Amino acid sequence: MNVDPFVNEPISPAVWERQEMRAALARRDLKLVYELLQRSGVSQRSISRRTGQSPSEIYKIMNGRQVQAHDVLTRVADGLGIPRGYMGLAYDESTEAVLGRALATISTDADERQEVRRALAHAANTTMGADVADVASWWQPVDSQIATAPDRIGMADVVHLTALTSAMRAVDYQHGGGACRDAIAAQVRWAQQLLLADASDETRKHLLIALADLHNLAGWTSFDVGMYSVARRHFSRALEQAQATGHQSLAANVLNRLGRLHLHRGLHIEALRFFQLGQIAAQDSGCGVTVAILCANEAWAYAHLGDRAQMNRSLVRSRNELENADRDGAEEWVRFFDEAELSAITGVTLAALPDASGSELDDAIDHMASASERSIGMTRSQVLIMPNIARAHLRAGHTDAGVRIGHEAVDGALTVRSVRPADRLIDMVGDVATLERDDARDLHHRIQLLAARPRT
Repeated sequence: MNVDPFVNEPISPAVWERQEMRAALARRDLKLVYELLQRSGVSQRSISRRTGQSPSEIYKIMNGRQVQAHDVLTRVADGLGIPRGYMGLAYDESTEAVLGRALATISTDADERQEVRRALAHAANTTMGADVADVASWWQPVDSQIATAPDRIGMADVVHLTALTSAMRAVDYQHGGGACRDAIAAQVRWAQQLLLADASDETRKHLLIALADLHNLAGWTSFDVGMYSVARRHFSRALEQAQATGHQSLAANVLNRLGRLHLHRGLHIEALRFFQLGQIAAQDSGCGVTVAILCANEAWAYAHLGDRAQMNRSLVRSRNELENADRDGAEEWVRFFDEAELSAITGVTLAALPDASGSELDDAIDHMASASERSIGMTRSQVLIMPNIARAHLRAGHTDAGVRIGHEAVDGALTVRSVRPADRLIDMVGDVATLERDDARDLHHRIQLLAARPRT
């Protein structure tokens, strides 16, 4: 039985913002609302006192009794501090009747009258202080319509689209895919209309490249928030469009990201196949940076498969290709890959060996530590590598450093809109669970809480 010593303390507003709670409130499912409150530490006794319901009423609700009475629902909302709009309680029938009489002469069109009715109802509620009426719908989009695209486009339109993609890519690097994925998806929906516009052959080719890059970014940010099926669809479209234009560097980059998605999902052989396909396109592109990226990620897959010889060959080639590459002339989507990035992925690769030796783990830690030299704006990459460093320390027997950096990794995971840092932290739960020390138990608990959060 829950014990709530703070019966009269207000319930944190954050409780009502959780996804499962918002859904329960919208359905007026008091049983689930009360269960979720109990999980948050609010006892049945506290719920009873706050709502004015008797313990027997609470018991019946907890056993499935439906509550439909408007006055009871209102009393529950007010007693618990739930915004009334979250339960659809802010606009009542009397207000609607008054407004209905005023609407009779406004329009003869039924749809428009209904639209005006809603607008007046909203204005009345807001002006008179009942502004919670629409709060429950704030998370929903205002509209799903797409602005009309131009009938004819030129290179200026393509340049504009490319600039928007570049800006969104920077947001992704800094804050994670969850900070921009939906904006990118909306841009994709609008931009694909441009394929129907009149354009010169040259403009159309560059448009396809720009769209492929946009789909590639949409796939990457979808992957970053755990939308794996959506990510695959965007990557597939990006690959088709890149191949249609003969842009091998972009095709290779799409295949590399498909490999990364499957590597993250633990499908190491499938990931290696994507990297190998990408290597073919990378070779044809003539871009050394693109080849270096594919080789480095190929090495990571080989490490997971325990193939040291192939791993080392791929790492050596990646370094050679990067040293001889023209980074200034490389495409924007691969320009991030520099010495610091290669060192970071080298460390992650060494640490991925199932039977890594102590010296290999020490080398891995040194390589990953050099990731601090990454370019400004690569916050998500910095956060992503922390769980790998922590786990490498734990596997190497550096318990103090492993636990300390593990806590830093949890702190970092909370700063970006990405599920990947949390997923990597979950991989080290087994290493932490066996440690008999308070800071390790605390770390284990924090990782579990992080894992239980709704996917971004």
